[in-house]
Amino acid sequence: MTSRKNPLEWHILQTSRERFQHLFLEYPIVNTDCFRIVQARLCNGLDLLFKTIAPVPIMLIKSPESSIYFTFLQNILLSIQERTTDKVKILYGGRYEIIEHTVGWYPAKTIQDNFATYGGVHQADWIEHDNLFGCVRLYKNKVFLSPGLVHHANGGCLILSLRALLAQPLMWFRLKTILTRKQYEWYSNDPSQPLPLDIPPMPMSFRLLLMGEREILEDFKNLDFELTRISLYSEFEDTIILSDDIAFMNWKMWVQSVANALECPPADYNFWSELIHEGTRWTGDQGCLPLNLDWISYHLQEARLYSKDGLMNGDNLRKAIRTRAWREGSIAEKILNNIEQEQIQIDTKGEVIGQINALSVIEFPGHPCVYGTPVRISCTVHTGDGEFIDVERKVDLGGSIHSKGLMIMQSWLMSTLKLEQNMPFSASLVFEQSYSEIDGDSSSLAALCALISALALKPINQQIAVTGSIDQLGSVQSIGGINEKIEGFFQICNQRTLDGHQGVIIPSTNIRHLALHQDVMQAIKNGTFYVWAISNVDEALLILTGIPWDNEAEPSLLSFIKERITKITLQDTRRRIGSLRWFNWIRSI
Repeated sequence: MTSRKNPLEWHILQTSRERFQHLFLEYPIVNTDCFRIVQARLCNGLDLLFKTIAPVPIMLIKSPESSIYFTFLQNILLSIQERTTDKVKILYGGRYEIIEHTVGWYPAKTIQDNFATYGGVHQADWIEHDNLFGCVRLYKNKVFLSPGLVHHANGGCLILSLRALLAQPLMWFRLKTILTRKQYEWYSNDPSQPLPLDIPPMPMSFRLLLMGEREILEDFKNLDFELTRISLYSEFEDTIILSDDIAFMNWKMWVQSVANALECPPADYNFWSELIHEGTRWTGDQGCLPLNLDWISYHLQEARLYSKDGLMNGDNLRKAIRTRAWREGSIAEKILNNIEQEQIQIDTKGEVIGQINALSVIEFPGHPCVYGTPVRISCTVHTGDGEFIDVERKVDLGGSIHSKGLMIMQSWLMSTLKLEQNMPFSASLVFEQSYSEIDGDSSSLAALCALISALALKPINQQIAVTGSIDQLGSVQSIGGINEKIEGFFQICNQRTLDGHQGVIIPSTNIRHLALHQDVMQAIKNGTFYVWAISNVDEALLILTGIPWDNEAEPSLLSFIKERITKITLQDTRRRIGSLRWFNWIRSI
C-alpha cells in the first residue's frame, strides 16, 4: 500500500545547511550597520523620530517587553544620536534652589546643576510614579526635590514599557501632558495634601518610545486613539528570510552581536549548523531564521554552560537541547506511557473501517512546550436522513474553527457525490477519549477520510497518521505544529517497534516547515518511517486505503459509496411501493 505514492526523501525534510557550510568559518565583523540591514524598517522609523518636528515626538514599537530589548534599543539609539547630532554637547534642564520658603528655577550652566542633563537615552521596563516623575520629599522640615526619569531624559529620548504604563493609566495622562505642553509641573505625592512650597515648573521636551506586544498596542490605541494615530510606528522583526549568502551573513552577524554582548566564547563552525536547525524549528520555515533576541540569547547561554576549552560547538548546543527536552518532558512521557498501557487507545497495526489516527498538538497551561500526539477519530454510518452528527460540537467540546472545518468537509463530500436527494445515511463522528475542548481545522482531512471509509465500507491503514485541513474543492491546506505532530506519532511507533510501514501524511505545502529531530530523520533515512506529502483528498485516500477515490477503469471508493446509496434507495422504494399496494388493497375492500 505504501508503494502507491512515493514518500518524501529525507534530505528535503530539513533546511539544507550545506548551502551555507562555506560561510560557517567566516567570522563576521560586527558593526552598527548590522542593525540598519537586519532591522531596516525599524531603523528608518528611529531616524525619522530624531528628525521629526512633530509637536509630540512619540513612536510605538511592536516588540517583546523583555529587558534585553530595552537595553539593545537604548544602545542603538545612543549610536544614532552620536551619528546625527553635533559633537558639542548641549545642556538641558537647570537648577532648583530652595532658600527658606522660596524655590527658584534657573537654566542650566553646568552639568553639576541638580536638574541638568545632556539628554541621552534612558529606558525602563517597569516604572513607578516617583521613579518616572520624581517627587518632593520633606525631611526635618526641609524640602528636597528628587529628579525622575523624565528629568534625566530631558532633551533626549525615553524608552518605556507600554504594559507598565497601561497598568497605571494616570501616569500616561500626566506624561502626555508633559509631552504636549513641553513643561513639567510639580505635584504632591498625596493628592489630598498640597505641596509644602510653590515650585515653579521647568521646560521639558524629549522623544518618547513606547514598546509592547500587539495586544498591548491595541489596548493603548483604545485608551488614546488620537495620539496613536499620529505616532510613528514600527516593529522589531522576528525573522530574516534566507534569500542568499548575504542574508545568512547578516543573520550570523546579528547573532554574533548578541553573543558579544553576553560575553560568550567564540563559536565553532559546527555550532552554526545546529543553531540553524533549531532556528528553523522556531520560525516554522526552512527559509527563515530567528532574529528574536530572547530566543538567541537563551540558546547561546545554554550552549555556553556546556562549552569547554573556551569554545562553543554543535555538541554543546545539542546536549543543552536534549537536556532541556528531558527536563521539560514529564508530561510527554506520561502521555506516551498512557498510550503504551492502553489507557489511551491508539492502533498502529492492522486496518479498521471508519477509524483513523489524526494528529494534534496539546498545550498545557503554564508549560513552555506544545506536544504532538495522535487522536483516534471514529465514524459510524447507519440508514438515516443525511444528518451528520459532530459529537464534539454537540456536547460543546468543539470550537468554532473545528466546526467550520467539518462543515467544509461535508460540503465537499455532498458536492462530489452529486446526489439529487438527501443522502440515505446518517453519520456520527467522534474524537475518542477527548475530554477537553478541541479546536482548529487540522483534523478535517482525517475526519473526511474516516467518513468516506465508513460510507464505502473499506478499511483504513492504522499504521499511517494524517494531518491537514481541506477546502471546498478538496485541496489540502497547511496546518501548524507540523514537526511536533510527526514526532508525536513517531515516538509511539518507535516505542512499539518500527516495521517499515508506518508514517504520516501531511499537506505538501507544509514541506518547507519541516525541521524534524535527528532520530526521526535517521528513521526516514533508513526507510523505517515515512512522510507522504499530498495536495488533495484523492491522494490521501489512495495511501490510506489502497483504493482510488474516483476511477472509471477500476473499482473506486466513490463507486462503492454510490452503489451502497443506490442499494438503500432501491430497498426504500420497494418498501414504499409495498406499503402503497397494501393501502390500495385495504381501500378496495
